[in-house]
Amino acid sequence: MEYRKFEKLGISPSLLGFGCMRFPLNKDGSICEPEAEKMLDTAIAAGVTYIDTAYPYHNGDSEPFLGRVLKKYNREDFFLATKLPVWNVKTLDDAKRLFQEQLDRLQVDYVDFYLLHCLDKERWQTVLELGLIPYFEELKAQGKIRYFGFSFHDEYEVFETIATYRSWDFCQIQYNYVDTDIQAGDRGYALTEKLGIPLVIMEPVKGGSLAQLPENVTVPFTKARPNSSVSSWALRWVASKSNVKVVLSGMSTMEQVEDNLHTFESFEPLTEEETTIVSQVADNIKKRTKNGCTGCAYCMPCPFGVDIPKNFRIWNDFSMYGNKEKTRQAFFQDMDPSSRGNQCQKCGKCETVCPQSISIRNDLENAIKELNTLK
Repeated sequence: MEYRKFEKLGISPSLLGFGCMRFPLNKDGSICEPEAEKMLDTAIAAGVTYIDTAYPYHNGDSEPFLGRVLKKYNREDFFLATKLPVWNVKTLDDAKRLFQEQLDRLQVDYVDFYLLHCLDKERWQTVLELGLIPYFEELKAQGKIRYFGFSFHDEYEVFETIATYRSWDFCQIQYNYVDTDIQAGDRGYALTEKLGIPLVIMEPVKGGSLAQLPENVTVPFTKARPNSSVSSWALRWVASKSNVKVVLSGMSTMEQVEDNLHTFESFEPLTEEETTIVSQVADNIKKRTKNGCTGCAYCMPCPFGVDIPKNFRIWNDFSMYGNKEKTRQAFFQDMDPSSRGNQCQKCGKCETVCPQSISIRNDLENAIKELNTLK
């Protein structure tokens, strides 16, 4: 197993981290505990030492499940990461109560890596106004938290504000070879290098989208390494960056565990030629977008309730990655029918303010036609 040193912390967790938000499920939606435990045991036996969970994962069942499973291991032999659900915190007492609840769920006396979960501009203000940072610094001094950081989902400017606020032990960002200019992105990565903040990476395979690409897109990968999985390229791309210390993978099958272990047990950074190949694949994916919607939402609100950016995001993602199951879930299950593009009355108001000059009415019609084929 490859291990990557956090120089400022003096520790070396496994480069592959086990993300505990996508365990296999029973028919009722609960964690299939025997299979999930087997997957964790296999990963730990192979040298994985970084285990990542959070308060809301698996409807709140991830932490208690881990607490039961990890009791059979020596506490000093693994690094446990979990996160404060900032959206549930209205007072400092809420944070105190939630942290103690997490310790109880996990059946531990301390958390190795503790994060302020999913920070954006609004949640960062909550953190500051409630004085959460001094409280968790106090917990760190008491040994109940070993390392204190945050996970992030917002624009780069917000990331810069948070990253430069204090000396963080580490931080966690979404980063993959397609989304280099989204959220923290390349600029965020460069900033963490400059500030000396070690990085934990989430979404390296973009929620599975970079593991199941259309075959005509992945030809360069299969030509260069016919025996390597498509997802291994995404993992190797991000893990080849020196300030990346842990790459999280939310594994949901034993096959995924074994494939990831194969990638990290004898880790090979991307060669210069392979880096070029990844760039070519990223360009090919981006060229498959249906329109240039940036999600700026200048077109909103629609007088008839259509969520224009969301319709286009689902449509573009489907075109780029070809993931039918994920698209079907996003459009037919997760999206309110009143927000779908078929509610468009073609008034044209949106097109008068679109900075990209997109033919929104026509594109919505085409999007709905194509997405409806997935019913």
